[in-house]
Amino acid sequence: MTNPRPHTEAEGNELEALDTKIIELVKRRCELAAQQTSGPGAGPGVPPSVRARDRIEAPAGAPAGGGQTIHKTQTAVLREIYSAEVALQQPSTVAFLGPEATHTHQAAIHCFGNAANVVGRETIDDVFEDVEKGRADFGVVPVENSTYGGVSNTFDMFHTAAVKVCAELNLRIHHHLLSLGDLADLKVIYSRDQGFGQCRRWLQQNLPQCRLVDVESTAAAARKAAADPTAAAIASALAADHYGLTILRRNIEDLKENITRFLVIGRTEPSPTGDDKTSLMLVIKDRVGALFDALKAFNDSNVNLTLIESRPSRQKSWTYFFFVDFTGHMSDDQSQQLLGELAQHCESVKHLGSYPRARTVEE
Repeated sequence: MTNPRPHTEAEGNELEALDTKIIELVKRRCELAAQQTSGPGAGPGVPPSVRARDRIEAPAGAPAGGGQTIHKTQTAVLREIYSAEVALQQPSTVAFLGPEATHTHQAAIHCFGNAANVVGRETIDDVFEDVEKGRADFGVVPVENSTYGGVSNTFDMFHTAAVKVCAELNLRIHHHLLSLGDLADLKVIYSRDQGFGQCRRWLQQNLPQCRLVDVESTAAAARKAAADPTAAAIASALAADHYGLTILRRNIEDLKENITRFLVIGRTEPSPTGDDKTSLMLVIKDRVGALFDALKAFNDSNVNLTLIESRPSRQKSWTYFFFVDFTGHMSDDQSQQLLGELAQHCESVKHLGSYPRARTVEE
């Protein structure tokens, strides 16, 4: 890559004029948004990130580089504008599995922008309860990781909670080594067991002399590292900013395809976008072949099943709930055909939500 040449005076003046115009346009848009009772968007319950993503079409087949960078920047700018618009009209409270500076906190900001009131909660149960009882407008919880699989507690909460899935986010998780000191001075490293597990080879090759201490969260790890220059944390870039730490080494995870899927829960369901996903909870009838027949219904209805996860029902020994995701919206003809088929093989079918299908984003 060649170094960019200095701007000419005329180019510099044009850039300054564009900056001024951008500021004026953002201010005017916020003024118009503040006068409205509801802003334009893809329907109720849609986070600002989804509105921004759908507003700007990604460059088809564009390689990593300038095109993707511009698209990412445009989406982030629009997300923050939409986030401010919501805050001006009717501020949203977003509960997330805390504490602050964790990857779930990062996911909440990705979805709702910095103008939203994001509140960390101690447990996944707390997030569901806040949304269900109206203490929060939305909640953000992890549901599965590409390396470690499903998050059991999130699946379990859908059994009793009266909430809807209204969006999803696939966040590519990067682990960074954070510290106040230098790499050569490190004696102890703090992180969660998942952080150590996902960076095991790197740690063995680069810091075999360090003691590894498991703590309750990556945010707690960063907090401990901020109090000791001979300590480091394996945590997120957000944690580095939050606790004033230096990123000594970036992306130290052993597997680069490390993605966590988060669900956004709320009390309303978004309108169809044409690129949606639907989540259901099934209780299969207790008879021979019922599970096979239920799964066959997806094929017969030409519906793409993307996830199936079983959880104990806690009502009767060796009985299970099945959580399934499939591409499409519940209002689609194919989905309605599927629902009719499933009714013949299931004791109950609970619609958890239809929502825009996520694209993978970087932290």
